[in-house]
Amino acid sequence: MKYRLIIVILFLSVAFALPAQQTLSLAQCRQMALDANKGLKTAEEKKIETENLQKTALWQMLPKVSATGGYMWMERSVSLLSEEQQQRINELGTNVQSDLETAIREELSGLPLTGQAIADILASIISNSNFSSSLNSVGQEITNALETDTRNTTFGVITLTQPIYLGGKLRALYRSASLLNELSGIEYDKKREETLLAVDEAYWQVVSVKHKKELAEKYALLLDTLNHNVEQLLEAEMATKGDLAKVRVKLNEAQMNLTKATNGLALAKMLLAQRCGMPLDSDFDVAENNPTLNATAYQSINMDDVWQNRHEMQMLRISDSIARQGELIAASTLKPNIAFTGGYLFSNPNLFDGFQNEFGGTLMAGVAVNIPIFHVGGIYSLKAAKAKRREVAYQIEEAQEMIELQVNKLSYELDLARKKLTQAQSDLVQAEENLKLADESFKAGMCNSSDLMAAQTAWIQAKNEILDAEIEIEMNSLYLKQAMGKSN
Repeated sequence: MKYRLIIVILFLSVAFALPAQQTLSLAQCRQMALDANKGLKTAEEKKIETENLQKTALWQMLPKVSATGGYMWMERSVSLLSEEQQQRINELGTNVQSDLETAIREELSGLPLTGQAIADILASIISNSNFSSSLNSVGQEITNALETDTRNTTFGVITLTQPIYLGGKLRALYRSASLLNELSGIEYDKKREETLLAVDEAYWQVVSVKHKKELAEKYALLLDTLNHNVEQLLEAEMATKGDLAKVRVKLNEAQMNLTKATNGLALAKMLLAQRCGMPLDSDFDVAENNPTLNATAYQSINMDDVWQNRHEMQMLRISDSIARQGELIAASTLKPNIAFTGGYLFSNPNLFDGFQNEFGGTLMAGVAVNIPIFHVGGIYSLKAAKAKRREVAYQIEEAQEMIELQVNKLSYELDLARKKLTQAQSDLVQAEENLKLADESFKAGMCNSSDLMAAQTAWIQAKNEILDAEIEIEMNSLYLKQAMGKSN
């Protein structure tokens, strides 16, 4: 009693120390998978990327304003006059006075008697005046004014550019970016549905293997009971060692199947844990014990609606529209481009006021036109874009054929699974009746252990067939729903 009490206390301590097993519903698993799926997060980032590309394409149509500035140092200034010209202008008064005196002497020296005297007087007056120095000062001012002093130059320009017509390129680029954004949204929805379907597959696989394990336990328990009964009958010499050997062989097979089911359940839980973003060794149970079997029967399927709803078809239609925009972009290279440009230019020295050492500037505006004349490459680009669009058209036709085949195949498989379930349910009723009669006959000594084991095997097979048919209906319903483009 003392040792038993210690064992009980230790068992209770361990039981209370163990955390309670988590029970997960299908909705919880779905949400956990959506939160943990890396591919879905990648699709989210892709959508953000395309949204910003669309905004970028929109801004290509709007004015662009930019500013450019700089500073430059040069060892020498830019000179508008040569050194010889500067010297002549600086000595303007001296040169003019000399030329004037020479001209007066030449003109007056020919007069009789007083001509030379008058010429000397006038030349003396000019020589004694400030005429030459005044003109020299003016010349010096002129050369100083023409000195640019561009050794230290600061400059800048603010430019505004507005595209007017680029052959339809900008509109096509914006439309392409919008379509890419729409395409990324569809890719996200498709990835989301694939994630949910993968979780559903793993979840119902756990449910299926869990029930198979329970059935294996029941079957092993039946055979263990039968083994005990046959052992008693053998002791009473009412059964043979051969009967006991047959039972034990079946019992070993049942125990092996139970081990396989236990391992299969562990692996199924690992797969579900991985898809839900949990550690692979997580200990949990599932809430749903049986498939819902609420699959809708689709008596008539409108393929036009299916093609409209399928993500693959939506993506191909968008690809066709993008290919059309590619044609327009390729064609735009063969059309004229027109753009308006304007801005403000400033510099120091002031280029617009005699190169003074101060800032000065001016407004400017204009229109630029580019007309392609010989662009053979553009012609080939247009042909390539048209071929790309025809390629997408063939892909759409092929996808429609494959989708129609897939939907019809899944519809047939769902109908077949329903028929399997109906047949399995009928077989189970018969197997339960046979098992009841065989058990009563065995207890009454009217049949041997082999007959009872056969009845037990038929019963367990019928139970397994019902479970397989139920899971098959559940999954085929999900597959068909996805194939028809209906959201999960």
